[in-house]
Amino acid sequence: MIDKITWLKPRGYLHLTPRLSLQRDKGWLLNFVKSPEKVSYHAFFPLLHRKINQRRYKVVGKDSKGDTQRGHTKVEANGQVKSTRKERPIHYPTHLDSQIYAYYASEKLQKPYEAWLSEHPGISNCVSAYRRVPDEIKKGNKSNIHFARDVFEHIRSVGNCCALAFDIESFFNSLDHRHLKHAWCKLLGTKSLPPDHYNVFKSVTQFSYVLRDELRQDSNPHKAFNEKELARLRQKGIHAFFESGKSFKEAFERGDFIIRKTVKKGKEDVKGIPQGLPISAVLANLYLLEFDERIFEKVVLGLGGLYRRYSDDIVVVCPEKNLQEVKDYVEMSIREFKLEISSGKTEVCFFRFANEKLQPYSLDLKKNTERPGVPFHYLGFEFYGDRVLIKSANVSKFYRRMKESIKKRCRRIEKHGKKMLETEVPLFKRKLFRLFFSFGQNETAKTNSYLEI
Repeated sequence: MIDKITWLKPRGYLHLTPRLSLQRDKGWLLNFVKSPEKVSYHAFFPLLHRKINQRRYKVVGKDSKGDTQRGHTKVEANGQVKSTRKERPIHYPTHLDSQIYAYYASEKLQKPYEAWLSEHPGISNCVSAYRRVPDEIKKGNKSNIHFARDVFEHIRSVGNCCALAFDIESFFNSLDHRHLKHAWCKLLGTKSLPPDHYNVFKSVTQFSYVLRDELRQDSNPHKAFNEKELARLRQKGIHAFFESGKSFKEAFERGDFIIRKTVKKGKEDVKGIPQGLPISAVLANLYLLEFDERIFEKVVLGLGGLYRRYSDDIVVVCPEKNLQEVKDYVEMSIREFKLEISSGKTEVCFFRFANEKLQPYSLDLKKNTERPGVPFHYLGFEFYGDRVLIKSANVSKFYRRMKESIKKRCRRIEKHGKKMLETEVPLFKRKLFRLFFSFGQNETAKTNSYLEI
């Protein structure tokens, strides 16, 4: 049965090569991806590249009265207006390549990685991202809510303490290829990578890509794709931008798009791996395996504190007297793995009992002054010692996305109504409820659940 193979999943997006059917292509597909010889000689196709823009309402300065101002744009020192939005580059592979990445991620890397963690349960508890961590109370796996609750409950149990939150700067884009290869070999227990593993390694470190916007009409990011050509291909049963490898080559030779490649700078490889590949997540955890060991021994075993890492978000809870020691040790250790801590995002918060209540005192690192009542932020939550709230920025983002989805759907049905000369076009509210509410099956229900942490 297909559903028993967790890594084998249908991919619905358009790419340079035709979409695969798991019903029709399952047999040869499994034989291909499970054959080390075939994978070792496989020529990976260029990735498709696009950017996801995340609109952010951030602090942009102060007004004449000295009050903090927030906005979606800020004025630089040179007078240039700059948007506060965050651009996240995403690369995604062809359908065949994605199944190869998924197989090697799940079967070749994730399983030995989990086996190693099972032998080191202390470190296993510290790493939570990109893993299936079973929930001991309810069926299913833990989520960000559980991971945040574990940290907050630990702070409550120890009382007076210090909580530090670190963020690794440009995490995926800064992974050193030599260390990644070393960690990969160490996990497999080999001195060098087998030919099939090495070919996969090269494909994620020396990759080529095509900008998806260049496949639009006139290469204009505001223009649509050539829908007539795509419809013609769909009639032939081809769901792709190109009918065949030959047509892809002809379009490239005409200059319709450019194939961009990662290149070496001198004797050193370019850093980073693409985000969006099925194998990227497990490689990120594998890269920091030795770092997790080091921080666990220093903080948990050495100081009796707590250490958690969710991808590039690191949190450490320790006695207040060890603040500087721990901060320096984490920053020094991460540099040894060719990474840097984003100093502007480092957060330090003291928790002390006052009037029989545990209260936070956030430390302003620039001014070295304490700010009473400012909460500790972790995984989208704000911890005040006696209560937990959803981070205000996340609430704003949720409502903004909801309003944009409703407006987009209203514009769509209005356009459809004018085209088909219909006065009433259904909005399909249930689909909207499924997107934004846990009770989406019943559009008239009301939620009265609260976050209990």
